[in-house]
Amino acid sequence: MNEKSLTRMDLSEAVFREVGLSRNESAALVESVLQHISKALVSGEMVKISSFGTFSVRNKTARVGRNPKTGDEVPISPRRVLTFRPSHLMKDRVAARSKK
Repeated sequence: MNEKSLTRMDLSEAVFREVGLSRNESAALVESVLQHISKALVSGEMVKISSFGTFSVRNKTARVGRNPKTGDEVPISPRRVLTFRPSHLMKDRVAARSKK
């Protein structure tokens, strides 16, 4: 599988090339969008991006886990976890790419 990552710099460069803003304006725009998404998630809001997917925060309750090496029971404290659910369109795009 390909190990390449899409970075903030890559997103800024794409905005620069496709929208025509300056490199600094493009970087500021990308940063602003990411901050808005982050703030919404931290406050517990769901973030839906059409044709892409939905980010949400789930509260997980405390439970007892097991250390796979030793078999010892380990308490797992309650926590909030970030989840992503891709849209059907995104699932289809990814599935079509894997068939090539």
